Amino acid sequence: MRTVWKYGKRYVPIYIIAVAAMILSILLDAMSPQITKRVIDQVIIGGQIELLTKCLLGFLAIGLGRAVFQYTKEFIFDFAASGIGNSLRKDLFDHIQGLSVGYFDSHNTGELMARVKDDVDRVWNACGFVGMLILECVIHTSIIVFCMFRISPVLTIVPLMVMPAILFYAVKMEHGLGNVYDKISEETARMNTVAQENLAGVRTVKAFAREPYEIQKFKNHNQKFYSLNMEQAKLIARYQPNISFLSKVLLMAVIVAGGILVIRNQITIGELGAFSEYASNIVWPMEMVGWLSNDFAAALASNRKIQAIFQENPEISSESKGREGAEVDVAAVAPLTGDICFDAVDFQLHGNQVLKGISFHLPAGKTLGIMGMTGSGKSSIVNLIQRFYDVSSGQITIDGTDIRKIPLRQLRSQVSVVMQDVFLFSDTIAENIKTGKKDTIQSNMIERAAVSAGAHSFITKLAWQYDTVIGERGVGLSGGQKQRISIARAIAKENPILILDDSTSALDTETEKEIERQLEKLKNSTKIIIGHRISAVRHADEILVLEEGKIAEHGTHKELMEKKGRYYQTYQVQYGEGEEIWQ
Repeated sequence: MRTVWKYGKRYVPIYIIAVAAMILSILLDAMSPQITKRVIDQVIIGGQIELLTKCLLGFLAIGLGRAVFQYTKEFIFDFAASGIGNSLRKDLFDHIQGLSVGYFDSHNTGELMARVKDDVDRVWNACGFVGMLILECVIHTSIIVFCMFRISPVLTIVPLMVMPAILFYAVKMEHGLGNVYDKISEETARMNTVAQENLAGVRTVKAFAREPYEIQKFKNHNQKFYSLNMEQAKLIARYQPNISFLSKVLLMAVIVAGGILVIRNQITIGELGAFSEYASNIVWPMEMVGWLSNDFAAALASNRKIQAIFQENPEISSESKGREGAEVDVAAVAPLTGDICFDAVDFQLHGNQVLKGISFHLPAGKTLGIMGMTGSGKSSIVNLIQRFYDVSSGQITIDGTDIRKIPLRQLRSQVSVVMQDVFLFSDTIAENIKTGKKDTIQSNMIERAAVSAGAHSFITKLAWQYDTVIGERGVGLSGGQKQRISIARAIAKENPILILDDSTSALDTETEKEIERQLEKLKNSTKIIIGHRISAVRHADEILVLEEGKIAEHGTHKELMEKKGRYYQTYQVQYGEGEEIWQ
């Protein structure tokens, strides 16, 4: 478990203390049968009643000592495992955050949630309670076998003959469980994905009366999960009874063989009693082998899943650091003004040609409108500017610098985007607007941004106004209200580049008109407005009309209307002959 060792090596000193406490506890436990031997041979048979008090005090001292050392051992193991699990989960989450957007195209949310939560928990468990018991079983068994050997080497042969058979069944069970746990882990991720998607889209499910379909889909995954767990249960049922039966055989054989040795005067009755107690103490580690193997196999499977994520490298990286999301010296990068240039840009995604030969120049402070049918590549231009993906060929520059040479954090921190799919966090409206610059955005900036986005009027009517807590994905707000808060969030950052990706689709005409007027006041921002409605882009300094990933037309609203091409046809469809949209 190489991943775990990275986090566990700093806990080695306290693990040593825990193991020392464990050994002392086991040694005290091993002393108890020796006192039992003296009670039988010297007190009961020998009649030395005066020794009884000392023997009872010995039992008491052993009990107190074991309690202290057991507490020390368990606390230290729990402390170290908690530290390892905490660091592992943090670094795993950080690593996932640093991966490129392309990674999330092929890995679903449920799978990643299972890795961050369930798999880390299993590794945590292996480093704590389960790992502690495995080590204790090994040390305990070794010390007990040594003590039995000191009493009677001949009688010790009996447990030594049975132990390999128990070990054989334990190894067979562990091998089978390891394979099953890999499948269970994968199915857990799939089932989590189905549940997460269903709950996140519960309104869509209900709107289309898809409850029976979604229930059946979940039942199918749940049934497969059930079948895999039954397969696991069958493996345990196949081998665990054999282990338990052999353990009982061991005790019976010790009593029979030991009785013969007592009759032959080769050992005393007290020694047989002590040996039987040792034999009983050696049984529980053997009986736990199956359960411990089960949990440890699960931890190994989980660790492999976690390692697979750590081995993923971001496709998009900053040249200065070589890793997306890494800290960069932003002070060393000149602030961007927002002069954007696409030079013969081609873009392929998952083998599909999305953009072909896109070229345009957008001077700082100007506005670019982009129109086109669904799938024409409009949002891909936004993704390329933010370097969610890299171009297949050609070049994108900002202020004359290839964006691949601009540190990612610097690039993205100076681009404000209003996404097509609005996402709001389960937090107050104010905190949602401050997203991205929580430490620098003041209350007056929040209100000013809300006014510009046309959100201030409805926010002030809420019970707690800007301190109103909204639900996940903006539950409790209308589509238009969510869009306006999203626009306010982008405006509040006051970045040199502002991108609105079909961000007014849920707004009425008057609200859209007012927002556009407010956006025109942002003279220091380069704006890219993507929309399906002519009204969203008509005032742009230049308008691109995309078709199948290519620029079909470009020009101002007036120029495109005069061409009577695709833009003009769209205008006719939306507003009709002889009509004019608002000025």
